[in-house]
Amino acid sequence: MTAEVIDGQAYAKILKDEVQLAITQILENGVNCGLATVMVGSDYAALAYERRLRRLAGQLGVDYRHYWLGPEVTLDAVVRVVRQLNTDPAVHGILVLRPLPAHVSEAEVFQALDPCKDIESVHPENAGLLALGTPRFVPSTPASVFHILDGWLDAVGEDRADFYRRSTIVVVGRSNNVGKPTVSLGYARNAVVVSCDEWASRTGRLAEHTRLADVLVVATGVVGLIRGEHVCDGAVVLDVGINPVTDEATGKVHMVGDVDFTTVAAKARAITPVPGGIGPVTDVWLMRNTAAAAAGSLQSASGR
Repeated sequence: MTAEVIDGQAYAKILKDEVQLAITQILENGVNCGLATVMVGSDYAALAYERRLRRLAGQLGVDYRHYWLGPEVTLDAVVRVVRQLNTDPAVHGILVLRPLPAHVSEAEVFQALDPCKDIESVHPENAGLLALGTPRFVPSTPASVFHILDGWLDAVGEDRADFYRRSTIVVVGRSNNVGKPTVSLGYARNAVVVSCDEWASRTGRLAEHTRLADVLVVATGVVGLIRGEHVCDGAVVLDVGINPVTDEATGKVHMVGDVDFTTVAAKARAITPVPGGIGPVTDVWLMRNTAAAAAGSLQSASGR
């Protein structure tokens, strides 16, 4: 079996057109759509993500601001920036880029966010709403996983509801921003969902779990963790990993996923590549959430 390579760029383009229309309608009502990103330090993947968001915001007409803080910044200083953005009426969505330095508590920074501007649902209130199946915002990467999967199911003529009810989704990785929300979204589709992480790999039991998967979602940040022996024939594999790797010969940095593409594609029914898979949709979905936050502020203003 040779897997179908799912073109995330194509799904991103269609979604981008929909988001552009939503933003245009917001602008026509006299409200700017504003996104602010906050970054601490100089992580390569975070820098690349910020550049993509800056470019996309310009294309869509989103008012974009970026706040960079040095790696030695204090927790209080980061929280202060977040609270300033909370009170700025021109900012509708706030994204705190990961990773944060060890001395800056993610939990305390996320707690400081205004839940109505927390477009990645990292504030406890929004994380709870998502877990209960009533999300204010669906975080961009897990949302993109299922946006692509839903679209692919439509394209191959599978009934979505029937597919999910008879499928086992295995999620490798338990991060608060990707793994856990992906589990919640799988539950919402009535699938059987299995969650595992690095400990399954360390104990030699990873394949025991991943070979159960009709759909395998991998979000670990470990290059090539999943190989052909980890998947069953005919699985659909969605690689969320974005890992910078330096070419020893050229010195150039390129991005690779958590899945060994060649060995897994030989067994899977379909697979997302890195780059060009989940990532392009994630970028646009973040703008979609920003537009939703701006539309919510517009409704609140009109209701007063």
